[in-house]
Amino acid sequence: MAVTIKKVTTRRELKRFIRFNYELYKRNPYSVPDLYDDMLNTFNRKKNAAFEFCDADYFLAYRDGRLVGRVAAIINHRANRTWNKQEVRFGWIDFTDDDEVSEALIRTVEQWGRERGMTRITGPLGFTDMDAEGMLVEGFDQLGTMATLYNYPYYPRHIERLGFVKDVDWVEYKIFVPDAIPEKYRRIADLIRRKYELKIKKYTSGRKIARDYGQAIFELINEAYTPLYGYSALTQRQIDQYVRMYLPILDLRMVTLVTDRDDRLVAVGISMPSLSEALQKSHGRLLPFGWYHLLKALFFKRRARMLDLLLVAVKPEYQNKGVNALLFADLIPVYQQLGFEYAESNLELELNGKVQAQWEYFRTEQHKRRRAFTKEIG
Repeated sequence: MAVTIKKVTTRRELKRFIRFNYELYKRNPYSVPDLYDDMLNTFNRKKNAAFEFCDADYFLAYRDGRLVGRVAAIINHRANRTWNKQEVRFGWIDFTDDDEVSEALIRTVEQWGRERGMTRITGPLGFTDMDAEGMLVEGFDQLGTMATLYNYPYYPRHIERLGFVKDVDWVEYKIFVPDAIPEKYRRIADLIRRKYELKIKKYTSGRKIARDYGQAIFELINEAYTPLYGYSALTQRQIDQYVRMYLPILDLRMVTLVTDRDDRLVAVGISMPSLSEALQKSHGRLLPFGWYHLLKALFFKRRARMLDLLLVAVKPEYQNKGVNALLFADLIPVYQQLGFEYAESNLELELNGKVQAQWEYFRTEQHKRRRAFTKEIG
């Protein structure tokens, strides 16, 4: 039987779209399922602020009446204007090891894009940089993270067979927590603090950090990330959404702000205990008992060995001046106290030397690589 593609038009089909990933990977020890409720909100045109500047449709692939694949077709008009492109994105792509299935999904996105005037297809990418992106090409035997995608080793072969080439790579590191802060690192942090009259700010209240610096944190992200691949600046509605979603659930011991003498935000480092094993145990669901595994990972004394570096951003005029040392000189003792063995860097652009230089004083292991693929369709 031929592969049949069906556009998602009902809530029931959207639920099937979301849960297909879990069904495909439920016996895989490295895949980390998305939090189901977050995905419902991500794909909801009323709840996801990215739909202010994005168009999207979602598609399911069937063979013999059985669900065998999924893909999202996305146009981020804001990113296209920023980077002067006419690009359709494919995202949240999953498929069985069947060339006809992967081809049918990609051809559907290509046609969808052409009908809207696009001349290039690129992916895997989400609506924005705040979504998981990049197809795993190395590190298939490494545990995934909440912020990244996992895929089987056969995926890149399918994509390359369809004429795609590398557009950009991201690398990921394990960064091992040292027994003590390296002395040279400590001296750099102290020198930078005094030279630029910088201050460390810590909070114990999610509501208070949101009130004082919630807006500033995401404005800083816009400043720091603007030059990076495919980035489109966060809108005010997105900023409001992320402040509400994320700041209240953070363990604020693992959040460090650096301000200048006038209390203006210069840098931020946000990390959290890894939720990878908790999401696996909860199957990506809060109910009936998934909430327990997630709360245990976030707040109970007995935690995972791994932490996630969710976000590090430094104001452009302070980059390459050692401000990162100030952030981690504050955070490393917290990691030691909480018993973490290593951090997951999550995605770093392969050629982003500024970011990778900050790990030179630590023992690291580059253990994963992801790729965005691209090709002309015009």
